[in-house]
Amino acid sequence: MLRGVRSGMWALTAAAGPRPGPGPRLHSSRSESGLSRSQAYIGGRWLEADGGALFPVLDPATGQLLMEVADCGPREAREAVRAAHSSLASWRAATGKERSNLLRKWYDLMLKNKDELARLITAENGKPLKEALGETLYAASFLEWFSEEARRVYGDVVPTSSPDRRILILKQPIGVAAVITPWNFPSAMLTRKAGAALAVGCTVVVKPAEDTPLSALALAELADQAGIPPGVFNVIPSSKSKTPAVGEVLCTDPLVAAISFTGSTATGKILLRQASDTVKKASMELGGLAPFIVFDSADLDKAVAGAVASKFRNSGQTCVCANRFLVQEGIHDSFVEKMVKAMNQELRVGNGFDELNTQGPLINERAVQKVESQISDATSRGACIVTGGKRHSSGATFFEPTLLSNVTTDMLCAQEETFGPLAPVLKFRTEEEALTIANASTVGLAGYFYSRDLSQIWRVAEQLEVGIVGVNEGLLSTPEAPFGGVKQSGLGREGSKYGIDDYLEIKYVCFGSL
Repeated sequence: MLRGVRSGMWALTAAAGPRPGPGPRLHSSRSESGLSRSQAYIGGRWLEADGGALFPVLDPATGQLLMEVADCGPREAREAVRAAHSSLASWRAATGKERSNLLRKWYDLMLKNKDELARLITAENGKPLKEALGETLYAASFLEWFSEEARRVYGDVVPTSSPDRRILILKQPIGVAAVITPWNFPSAMLTRKAGAALAVGCTVVVKPAEDTPLSALALAELADQAGIPPGVFNVIPSSKSKTPAVGEVLCTDPLVAAISFTGSTATGKILLRQASDTVKKASMELGGLAPFIVFDSADLDKAVAGAVASKFRNSGQTCVCANRFLVQEGIHDSFVEKMVKAMNQELRVGNGFDELNTQGPLINERAVQKVESQISDATSRGACIVTGGKRHSSGATFFEPTLLSNVTTDMLCAQEETFGPLAPVLKFRTEEEALTIANASTVGLAGYFYSRDLSQIWRVAEQLEVGIVGVNEGLLSTPEAPFGGVKQSGLGREGSKYGIDDYLEIKYVCFGSL
């Protein structure tokens, strides 16, 4: 059984100003202001895992230990599901305004604690502190957005063909939602999912990525401070070795009504198979292979600026970052020249706590090896390294921003999602050729293109087989817009007014004999 403990509060310390050293230090403290937590959050209580099991959370920049966190397994997962189910009736009975007010308090607390939340993200994820602060504000914006949507879960009154009947359409919360979040945006992906579920009256169990549980636990602390009732929001961290078993519990427990996952397509397929036996509603945001097309008619300087912003945010570790650069032959050489110049001038690799750095580490050694493998494959097939191409002197998990030219469609970097700072450039001749290359994929999350030809803009935007299109824009994410893909990039949409749909059931009520 889980054992309640008096949580040993932890505080994150970071020196003010630029920090070129190894990063933050987590140390034991009794201060109630610290947001770092090491226990699971279940039923409104901070709890140890069975047998006091722990797993390490490491700083990806140095490999040093940040903290040991409760290593939850199937038993804790079932306990969290039961806690969520026990609180479901009262939470769904609350008015939309009541839920809205609590989400708004949670949002306000995130803003109040934005600097500490950002330092936690940089500590466990490695991204530069400026980006981490941006993620924190982005994450908070979903709580604000869905606090407003909580009061707008509208049904319908439908005219009938019978004069003695009336038809009502109700939208009601589906039940307990299991949320599995990724490491690359450990705060934003949590609030984008949980904010929508909580807004409409669902209760939530969160399983954060094993690399980045500290942000999720900090958000649980703020949810508690905001007054989210016990059991409504639960967080169960687990190690890589226990994650498959925990995921299976969340996907197969009949008390769970919906599963939401962000991660690889391969893992998403496993979860869908597991969830099928109990016919759960599934929301999946899976892998991408985003094309970034630059036509001859493009504003070249704006295209280069968009390319750098899209490709190298979070060191290329985003699901919507440009993965393949398709550049029309008339401007190809100029684009490569300007792109390399921009990369060398604007990108600086190093520890995320140094405010001058723009590129942090990759999340682990496996991520670095994948980038190296794609570069090796490409150069063996005739690609040329224009800049970068190797690990950076900052440490084993740091990699130089790299641009490859003479890339062809048979190379791994043009066929597989990289999740690293690698920009492969392919040359094309015609619009039709570019679309053929861009759409020759089993996934379709995001796509980008630059053009000043209005007719071309409409044609390409409609023909790109992706769920999100950036036209003369390299950064797309915002709470007001629906986020999701087509093909094997997932199911459903997150954010926007459509983001609540995956957590709602539609009920038809017929009044007769009137």
